[in-house]
Amino acid sequence: MSEFKDHFSGHADVYREARPTYPPELFAWLAAQAPDRQFAWDCGCGNGQATVALAEHFAGVIGSDPSSAQIGNATACANVEYRVEPAERSSLVDASASLVTVAQALHWLDHARFFPEVKRVLKRGGVFAAWTYADVSTGDAAIDAAKNYLYVDLTGPYWPAERVHVDAAYRTLPFPFAEIAAPTSPMIARWNVEQFLAYLRSWSATQRYIKAKGHDPVALVEAELRDAWGDATRVRDAQWQFHLRAGRV
Repeated sequence: MSEFKDHFSGHADVYREARPTYPPELFAWLAAQAPDRQFAWDCGCGNGQATVALAEHFAGVIGSDPSSAQIGNATACANVEYRVEPAERSSLVDASASLVTVAQALHWLDHARFFPEVKRVLKRGGVFAAWTYADVSTGDAAIDAAKNYLYVDLTGPYWPAERVHVDAAYRTLPFPFAEIAAPTSPMIARWNVEQFLAYLRSWSATQRYIKAKGHDPVALVEAELRDAWGDATRVRDAQWQFHLRAGRV
């Protein structure tokens, strides 16, 4: 049994406020692939960002996460229930879910135990989908250079080993389902400089750097980044490399 690797509970409140939102068309597409819209399970749901988005398309949704801190910061919704439990050992009944999703968390799971659990919970014809987003870019050379220095040179050694699967668009992970050709959706946030800096501080590598060295690596590039950004109230497009894999039982 693999140990739960908790890289986010210590800054769950920061994580909730600083993370980008997923494109709405993603959830409409997922709902269209499911055999019906009765029930969806969102594994490793964190603060419930994807869970609540799924609730717009399904009668009921359960969001589960092994971190009580993350669930404590999750967004409430009338047709959503949150449970503190591992994705590899859920309390869901057999053949109950039309859709199972994992948003930006598949690389943390014990796949040898998780995928059989997904197949147990999904009903016949049910769909599994997992997505991830990698490095961010603003399209401004000076801003991106400062961010790249933080991403590679400063925090690079502090990214958990599982991060390689994110950079590989999840193509290095097992996927024991009949794959469905998935659409590509841009993932864009309209942010000012404060929001962008908050996102950089929400990285697991940033938090691990702080624990190891006792100071904030974002502070080392903040002045340069603010100068490149210009007017602090200016809103820019932050865009991520977004990757989706979907399959059917």
